[in-house]
Amino acid sequence: MNQEYSPKVVGFLCRWCSYTGADLAGAMRLQYPPNIRIIMVPCTGRVDILHLLQAFEAGADAVFVSGCHEGDCHYVRGNLHARKRVERLKKILQEVGLEPERVEMVHVAASEGPQFAAICREMTERAYRLGPNPVRREVRAAWLAQRPAAGKAA
Repeated sequence: MNQEYSPKVVGFLCRWCSYTGADLAGAMRLQYPPNIRIIMVPCTGRVDILHLLQAFEAGADAVFVSGCHEGDCHYVRGNLHARKRVERLKKILQEVGLEPERVEMVHVAASEGPQFAAICREMTERAYRLGPNPVRREVRAAWLAQRPAAGKAA
């Protein structure tokens, strides 16, 4: 497999703030990686750990949940619930041998298009550093074969 690794990143975006911020980034013609897949949700408080795990199972290399800033949630405490779930998932990922950095909770207001684009770039760079999700076995094997031999014992 000679194809260069292109990470798959999934973002769960609150429809009230973060999705509007993403829309603004597009309207401003800001550049961010095309490998981001956006799932709009009514509120990040509706995102369950199971949804995040299903994204990884489907082959996502990194997942982020983007909600309103704390104190600005349209549903009052939804983003706080989401943050707790993301923190819980980080511990679960660690326990099963995956990097907890593969999942992140971020906050983007409707007026923060540039912030959204920056988060997309950062999550893509992070996924690239971590390499393919081990669930994507074939892609991961090719990626490991192409890595420099640094750290390997002779």
